[in-house]
Amino acid sequence: MRREFKLPDVGEGLTEAEIVRWKVKAGDAVKVDQIVVEIETAKSIVELPIPWDGVVAGLMAEEGQTVDVGLPIIAIDTAAEQAGERVEALADDMVPSPPAEGAVEPGAHGSPAPKEERQAVLVGYGVKTGAAQRRPRKQPATAAPSSPAPEASAASAVPVTPVANPARTEVTGPAPAGAPASESGRVMVLAKPPVRKLAKDLGVDLTTLSGTGPEGSITREDIHAAATQEEAVGGRPAVQEERIPIKGVRKMTAQAMVASAFTAPHVTEFLQLDVSATMEAVRRLREVPDFAEVKVSPLLLVAKAVLVAARRYPMINSAWDEQAQEIVVKHYVNLGIAAATPRGLVVPNVKSAHTLSLPELAGALGKLTETARAGRTQPAEMSGGTFTITNVGVFGVDTGTPIINPGESAILAFGQVRDMPWVVDGELAVRKVTTLALSFDHRIIDGELGSLFLRDVGAMLEDPLRMLAWS
Repeated sequence: MRREFKLPDVGEGLTEAEIVRWKVKAGDAVKVDQIVVEIETAKSIVELPIPWDGVVAGLMAEEGQTVDVGLPIIAIDTAAEQAGERVEALADDMVPSPPAEGAVEPGAHGSPAPKEERQAVLVGYGVKTGAAQRRPRKQPATAAPSSPAPEASAASAVPVTPVANPARTEVTGPAPAGAPASESGRVMVLAKPPVRKLAKDLGVDLTTLSGTGPEGSITREDIHAAATQEEAVGGRPAVQEERIPIKGVRKMTAQAMVASAFTAPHVTEFLQLDVSATMEAVRRLREVPDFAEVKVSPLLLVAKAVLVAARRYPMINSAWDEQAQEIVVKHYVNLGIAAATPRGLVVPNVKSAHTLSLPELAGALGKLTETARAGRTQPAEMSGGTFTITNVGVFGVDTGTPIINPGESAILAFGQVRDMPWVVDGELAVRKVTTLALSFDHRIIDGELGSLFLRDVGAMLEDPLRMLAWS
């Protein structure tokens, strides 16, 4: 019996996702809970398991294609006796049903949300209420005029043809030397979706090229070489642009940053300080057996200083609830660390960081950054942040004016540590110096509070013993 696995809402309230990589192909045998595909949502990369045993009958979406939640993406041939209620329920439960009329989603901090559809925002920022806009769906190919349009469900609204090899497509046109042709006379072009998109942007006809990639596939280099050759021969104007679709994590980051910048009145203060003692403390901690299995870096002591200072000034660790017209002071710290990944900026956070010992905090930070760089951070790890640190120093940058993550009230930028001339006891010396930049929401935090918090963080980094005294 043939079953179609539909793209689920992976618990984020999203409406679509991009197929990143298939881990199976037509004809492969699969087992229950086997990972068959990686998808990219607006928040992260997610691996999807298949709920049945069987054989892959066909892939119904290409790598690089954006698919609406609820549409089928893979077909599986299963044995009739496997059609038990447990398997059926698992597949159906992963696809969300539309809410009942008048249903509302709980708002921030227990308050009811307005009767509007919810709209996904950047990882770590929860759910934003507002009119959700769905991607316009493509209409199916021309149907026979005499065929009446049946009532279609969400899964049948857009028919998708199974693709045995997502990278191979038929393109009408004369076949170049050595290119295989189908019985219909169409040329079989082997090229990945991003390469085909680049060819379209540069006006290059794929059917005129011979690929230099694996199995004769066409590569980006082939496209650029063809574009350059056509310029020289035909006198075409130089094409030096590449267009990158704005989608996934990058799209949600952009929307969240714009919303934050134009909602919360930002103030940024800067503090340059001598962190020679902190750098020496880092060196000594690396020699302590308790830290043998974890990474000890200056960021660890910056994070600890932030946690201590947040307990001294709780209003720093708060949020503005516009609907309830309340300031929500959080007496716990989910410490976010901004991480740059190939797919955009993500902000995973260490849950209840204020309760961790220094070795535990070091281990949590190491695991967090390693997972983020691998693109494996899950939505739960990026939700509920209360304060964020962005380490711009790793890029050789002294400082910046960071934008506050929505749902928080402050963010600290930690600049590079470098040797600089510094006055010590009235004499000039070479010291380890860095710059801190604190951006805060001026609706919640006034200049005095922001200055006191930044001063104390700086004082603890100048003399780490203060962390112990103030803890």
